[in-house]
Amino acid sequence: MKKIFTRPKSLKTTPFHYCPGCGHSLLHRIIGEVIDEMNLQERIIGVPPAGCAVLAYNYFDIDMGEASHGRGAAVATGLKRVLPDRVVFTYQGDGDIAAIGTAETIHAAVRGENITTIFVNNGVYGMTGGQMAPTTVLGQNTTTSPGGRKEKRDGFPINLSEMLAIAKGSAYIERTAVSSPAHILKTKKAIAKALHTQLKGYGFSLVEVLSPCPTNWKMSPADACRWIEEVMTISYPLGVLKEITGDKKDAH
Repeated sequence: MKKIFTRPKSLKTTPFHYCPGCGHSLLHRIIGEVIDEMNLQERIIGVPPAGCAVLAYNYFDIDMGEASHGRGAAVATGLKRVLPDRVVFTYQGDGDIAAIGTAETIHAAVRGENITTIFVNNGVYGMTGGQMAPTTVLGQNTTTSPGGRKEKRDGFPINLSEMLAIAKGSAYIERTAVSSPAHILKTKKAIAKALHTQLKGYGFSLVEVLSPCPTNWKMSPADACRWIEEVMTISYPLGVLKEITGDKKDAH
């Protein structure tokens, strides 16, 4: 019998600790598949965040570092500058990258650091109990915004990808989701394109992924996926925000 589906080589056999329906499990598999298909297992370095994915180094069978809360872009910058032949990516949640990590991320994009970031946006602080995050959409209930986020009290959600697309050093910015099979396939293509952008030496690349958090959203996994498509994408439209290509020197 022909085997048509198997675990990516770049993922260990360690069971995930994530909640049922969480998007992190899907994203780990997608990233593992891309690493395998691009034959990068021996030259890629991942930088996990603080937050739900802090243990990502237990799941990926690749070289992994670790960063203090929000400092993923700074750690990745150091790794890439010391080891320019390596492919370096950060994996960060919205609380990590869009709150404490905004300075490091924005300045890495402005400098055009040749690194890639996977930005997982589920709109809440997932690991610490579902508090309101910078990306919590207006009207969204969290443990610290009962009754929904209100702009006059809480401010507006931050559109970090749009901000990074303005930076002159950013080369590729796209927002995707993992709320349906079609969106999962688009997310995989976007991550591959972001890594190709780095390999070509074009500059900073980022893929923002809208991801379900059924536990903290108090929804079933199916309802959480529907909520992404019906509500979350209004504040965070899917699509390519910036893409630069050209005849820059190939970084291989």
